[in-house]
Amino acid sequence: MSHYEELYIDGAWRPAGGPKLEVQNPATEGVAGVIGTASPQDVDDAVMAARRAFDGGWGETDPQERAAILDRIVAEFDARRAEMNEVITDEMGCPLSFSQNVQTAMARERFAKAAELARTFEFSETVGTSLVTREPIGVCAFITPWNFPLNQAASKIAYGLAAGCTMVWKPSEVTPMAAVLLAEAIHAAGVPAGVFNMVQGDGPNVGTALSVHPEVDMVSFTGSTRGGVAVAKAAADSVKRVHQELGGKSANLILPSADFESAVAAGTKLCFRNSGQSCQAPSRMLVQKDRMDEAAEIARAAAAEMSVGDPREQGIDLGPVVSKAQWDRIQSLIEAGIAEGATLVTGGPGKPEGLETGHYVRPTVFADVTNDMTIAQEEIFGPVLSILGYEDEADAIRIANDSRYGLATYLSGTDREELLRLSRKIRAGRVYLNYAPARGDVPFGGFRQSGNGREQGVWGLEDFTELKAILGHAAA
Repeated sequence: MSHYEELYIDGAWRPAGGPKLEVQNPATEGVAGVIGTASPQDVDDAVMAARRAFDGGWGETDPQERAAILDRIVAEFDARRAEMNEVITDEMGCPLSFSQNVQTAMARERFAKAAELARTFEFSETVGTSLVTREPIGVCAFITPWNFPLNQAASKIAYGLAAGCTMVWKPSEVTPMAAVLLAEAIHAAGVPAGVFNMVQGDGPNVGTALSVHPEVDMVSFTGSTRGGVAVAKAAADSVKRVHQELGGKSANLILPSADFESAVAAGTKLCFRNSGQSCQAPSRMLVQKDRMDEAAEIARAAAAEMSVGDPREQGIDLGPVVSKAQWDRIQSLIEAGIAEGATLVTGGPGKPEGLETGHYVRPTVFADVTNDMTIAQEEIFGPVLSILGYEDEADAIRIANDSRYGLATYLSGTDREELLRLSRKIRAGRVYLNYAPARGDVPFGGFRQSGNGREQGVWGLEDFTELKAILGHAAA
């Protein structure tokens, strides 16, 4: 039985009190499914269920017990993983292979890593005659995006459970169906009633209701910087903790010592990953000015190798972007790049030939971009690469840091000492050397308008706790 039109509150599925919402398949532009959305009463019921569960002792449970529950979630996740892959592809449009190898793989890892950490994390330590403890922050509201619909949620849910928090999750209304399958897995794993709750709906209604609710102790939001600002303002009156993982405009600095051809080609393809719908996408490629034409040709060839089409077909690299609104925004930014004088190397406005149905975007490369252009400053969230030229090392670092964002930066080169030295000059939460793979056991988060707080690893667990000092615990 499908629970798509229901909400998960206080350990049970129940009818949604708000209006029904159609979910679009971005490849076919047809209806992928229908979900029910939460009413204000539903939101209040979910929060109060989480409050009762927390006050009832969930935060005081043995971390080993919480780890065992997380292990069971992993097992239940595996039982539904094939269906999750299909649903993510239908509602988001990413290739089925990407759903299998990235989307659900990363989400599963979050629960497995959180289980390991719950078993080993030291929740208290003695400092002189005092005891310093980390205790769960309480009731958390999780608001998550559509581009990695299960991974971003798992980064919050898994570590929140490990820390001893209770929670209410609002998945994106654009990709809400995979969330139902994850909620089913959590229920089947035997999470106590009220510890985990899920309510569907949009940001202005359900997201705002969670942000202002007086019984919510923390809001953890992943999404646009605009959305993060709105959440922070809504939460301000109750002085609740606000954790934000927001936008990015990551620089990709190709150093003179790099293997130029492979670094430019790999950076181009990484920028286009998930149809460019990644907050860490290396969308600003920085090369020496006298190698601009060479970089443009390499990037053009790399873009030509990326196949665009039906995400259910084998061998497809890029599916459609998630919605018509997203497609329209990408088109307007491509037009802005042309109008502001960037050199269009490949791609451009419109849909790829033969793909009139579906929100498909032509993989696009611009050269001769300057950092004051719109395409160099705005997060496009589509398969659009901007190549910028730099004079010397100091100029490259200046350009890389000249952004209101600071989520990630990529450095390519063969001199390890140089890479480490330059990494320390970068104002970003993550620096990837030579396209090192992402890891779930190191902190994820950004500087400046890319947000506050960190997810994943020890640091992600700590962000769901409050520090308490118990003085006089031991004799002097």
